[in-house]
Amino acid sequence: MGVISRRIFPACESMCVCCPALRSSSRQPVKRYKKLLADIFPKSADGSSSERKIVKLCEYAARNPFRIPKILSYLEERCNKELRSGHVGFINIVMETYNKLLCICKEQMAYFAVSLLSVVTELLDNNQQDALPMLSCQTLTRFICCQTDTTYAHNIEKYVHKVCALARETDGGDRRRQLKASTLQCLSAMVWFMAEYSYIFAGFDEIVRATLDNYDLDTHADHNEGGEVPPHNWVDEVVRSEGRIGEDGSPSSFVSRQCPEKKDPSFLTSEEMEMPKIWAQICLQRMAELAEESSTTMRHTLDPMFVYFDSGHHWSRQQGLAFAVLSDMIFMVENSVNQQSMLAAVIRHLDHKNVSHDPQLKSYIIKVGTALVRQIRLKTAIAEVGFVSDLCRHLRKCLQSTVESIGEQETNFSAALQNSIEECLLETAKGIGDAQPLLDMMAITLEKLPPGGMAASATVGSSMILAHMISLVLISSQSQQVFPEELLIQIMRAMLLADPDARVGVHQLFSVLLSPYLARPKHEISSLRASCLYEPRRWQSIKPSALASLTARLEKLRKGKHGTILPEKHQGNMQDDFKGISSPNEDRRQGFASKNSPNFYRISEMEPYVLKLNEDQISQLISAFWLQANLHDNVPSNYEAIAHSYAVTLLSLRTTNPSSNVIVRIFQLPLVLKNTCLGPTSGTYQ
Repeated sequence: MGVISRRIFPACESMCVCCPALRSSSRQPVKRYKKLLADIFPKSADGSSSERKIVKLCEYAARNPFRIPKILSYLEERCNKELRSGHVGFINIVMETYNKLLCICKEQMAYFAVSLLSVVTELLDNNQQDALPMLSCQTLTRFICCQTDTTYAHNIEKYVHKVCALARETDGGDRRRQLKASTLQCLSAMVWFMAEYSYIFAGFDEIVRATLDNYDLDTHADHNEGGEVPPHNWVDEVVRSEGRIGEDGSPSSFVSRQCPEKKDPSFLTSEEMEMPKIWAQICLQRMAELAEESSTTMRHTLDPMFVYFDSGHHWSRQQGLAFAVLSDMIFMVENSVNQQSMLAAVIRHLDHKNVSHDPQLKSYIIKVGTALVRQIRLKTAIAEVGFVSDLCRHLRKCLQSTVESIGEQETNFSAALQNSIEECLLETAKGIGDAQPLLDMMAITLEKLPPGGMAASATVGSSMILAHMISLVLISSQSQQVFPEELLIQIMRAMLLADPDARVGVHQLFSVLLSPYLARPKHEISSLRASCLYEPRRWQSIKPSALASLTARLEKLRKGKHGTILPEKHQGNMQDDFKGISSPNEDRRQGFASKNSPNFYRISEMEPYVLKLNEDQISQLISAFWLQANLHDNVPSNYEAIAHSYAVTLLSLRTTNPSSNVIVRIFQLPLVLKNTCLGPTSGTYQ
């Protein structure tokens, strides 16, 4: 046989040129992939592709991985050729082939990944026809979903800018709408990749902006029959330019949101697949999943959203996008801890450089935060109260800036901001189950209390709101506990401040903590357990006392947790709580105490004490009252405040069994003070 194959066959080949069986090519392997490649393309550009033949080619490639580079080389050449000719049908067949390779040859992805991404780049850069970028986005989406690790993370990251630019285009038309849907589908796959493999793209901010540009406000609105937001923006501009407070709406005026239904991309209908708003919702849904991973991913997710809301003026009720997005995200984030972390991030954004010098924008943000607090507390108790400290700090600054403001516009904006902060704090109080963190917070605040001046008055004013929060929490929980020792020490120290006005405020703060509602029958306590929307303050002058302004704000508690309005008797009693100490300057001018002071009430009526004093604490308070009564700069309002605190302390004896020594000291103090006031050196205080 060796002689025949070496001598006879070559001789026959030279003579029998027409015999195909004797040609040398017949003894070489047949290159089947060329025939398979030729079969997947129809004879004409208008012909349809054969999915069966494409699958056959991909199965061949899976069995013969060494042929994949040549197959891809041919596909790339054919794609470039048809791209120059403008034959979209043939390009579509090429992309279908790549998609089948992703499905069938997953284990051989290293052979064709670079080729696929290069074709995707070519099509994304082609702006002549919308179908080509749409094909590339769909293929890139499948490529991302097939990833099992971060090997190609940098390659995918390079497409963020191009895809986001296509998603943010505002041109209309059905083809553009389909292109937007494809780009947002690709962005949703990128967000899934980041959440799945804990890899944050550098261009994540662009993904957030593209998602929010296409987010639909009315998808989950509970009402709004017209489906449109009233065009009142021009009114806001006029109001802002004139320095007045526009009726942007209280937190309750925000359109309530229904819990959004989670969308699964694999179960979308053909119509939903072409709707950009559906894919924008899926993007936000996956961003919520990304935010849940850690505090770092939470910050990476929310910070670009906040910047987008700032630049687009989306915090106001008329725009509504900020509340809609954050409300939906809180629904999507099922963990209550993460929900409260989102709320805290909203409040922390008040310190951002875009917001810190704009009181109106701060007010809008806090109103959104108040609406989110209401949404969260209806489902779970608020355990994370760190943001309350931030709100009290902003309230303190607001009170101080209100006193120091020199213009009506600045004063009005500060007043609106103060009202927003107080509403947010009091709404938060309705959802807090444990008052101990608030008590610790107040002790720390009073420990850092300045010795005097506007800073001290503003700090006392913000602590007053915190005291009302504590009393509301304790009353609503129907719990009673011993007055915290550290807090009592700080209160007694603050009662000796150099500023007489601030000392009056500290006494009122003490009374609120010990017995928030004086002269209330026991059967009426139930209607008070949920107080609390204070009426807006009326500013009478440009530079009022900070404490006087706050006490005017805290005139009465009217609205309950379920919308209950207090009876007229309750409203009058609540006003009595603040009479006589709301204007120390007036007392100083008059030189005598008002007969409507809180000292004049009936001791026989039971009161809802939320904090109780033990015997040692009562002894310390008696000594502190004596020291305060002997300060040389006391005015009638100071004596009145001391008497009020003394009376409240005396009433608290009903919850204890005091010793005879304590009782003697209690009766000794008013007798000694009476002799002091009626003495020859009592002066104007006689």
